[in-house]
Amino acid sequence: MPQPRNLAGAQYQPTQHVQAAPAADRCKAPALPAALGPLSAEPAETLAAYPDILGPGDRLRVDVSGDRDVLSHDYVISANGSLTINGSVTISAAGRSSAAVAQELRERLVAAGLIRDIANNLRLVPTERAGVAVSVEGAVFEPGVIVAGDRSNEVRATTVANPALGDFNNGRSLATAIRAAGGLRPDAALDAVYLVRGDRYARIDLSPVLGGVEGSDGSGGLPVDPQLARGDRIIVPSAGCFQTRLVRPSPVTAPGIRVYMSNLSRPAASNASSAIGRDSTSLPYGTRFLQGLISANCVGGSAMNAGRSAVLISHNPLNGHSVVIARKVEALVRDADRDEVDPYLMPGDAIACYDSTAMTFVDAVGVVGNLLGPAVLVKSLKP
Repeated sequence: MPQPRNLAGAQYQPTQHVQAAPAADRCKAPALPAALGPLSAEPAETLAAYPDILGPGDRLRVDVSGDRDVLSHDYVISANGSLTINGSVTISAAGRSSAAVAQELRERLVAAGLIRDIANNLRLVPTERAGVAVSVEGAVFEPGVIVAGDRSNEVRATTVANPALGDFNNGRSLATAIRAAGGLRPDAALDAVYLVRGDRYARIDLSPVLGGVEGSDGSGGLPVDPQLARGDRIIVPSAGCFQTRLVRPSPVTAPGIRVYMSNLSRPAASNASSAIGRDSTSLPYGTRFLQGLISANCVGGSAMNAGRSAVLISHNPLNGHSVVIARKVEALVRDADRDEVDPYLMPGDAIACYDSTAMTFVDAVGVVGNLLGPAVLVKSLKP
């Protein structure tokens, strides 16, 4: 089949080029995003050490000494961030620590004459942490607003039925939010992820998640992974180059991808007969083109049809250009330099198989035979 034409610069990966891959683009340290210029910078460790911030949907337990089911109840912070106690006292709770909310609540209840001014006679404890809406921008596969730490109805019912003094929602972390936004793209600047909260921001190095992996900086251990608050912004700049080390499942990348497949080559008359279903099109992140072709049952078979061709349809997230890559299947199987021209599959990619030259010739002969057969028959029947 003729090589597909692509716009200049459409290739996202070095392995997408027809010939051996050229020298890989050098990664460059991204500049500070312009939106962060007026804000104050602080160390990532400082931001991670802040008390858990309350948000809408959080459930709180208020206990007042000597009170029986009048003020002492479980309360939920409303959608506008306010907390109303027994319909009489309303305070702003979202975006603040539980200690600060407890202090103001005690002062307001004392001023209203609802409780006495006795030390330590009011206790406020979060019993359920709800999900928080945050924005994830930049070099991720699905940027936008996501709800980090959103729990299913079954989990929430279990939490309410088994109350505890305190709760920890591990889904409200930076790494979980990035993964919920599709995970880091291979061009992401792993060591320069920004978390913005109000008028402050912190630069966070996520390189330790790849500790011990070839191509990593060798720094193992655990990265700084702050708990998130409603309205936080996560900005992931691009390093401007394709990094193979990021094409693997990790706490900040996609665990798996969905790929569209089509195999209508002989002897398969449809995708169903090729055993292409949901399981075969859901692949681990890091799968290469040749592995995807095997999942599509496009490799092997008779000698006449083994020399199939296949195409990979992808796009470049840096400039939005689509790219179509054609490869000889047997060349990917037999050539020693296959790794240089065997692209990684990205989320939403599509692959399709085409019959070999031999099978195309057989089909052409069959078409000619079908056309000539009736004419020969009619001629033989003439007197």
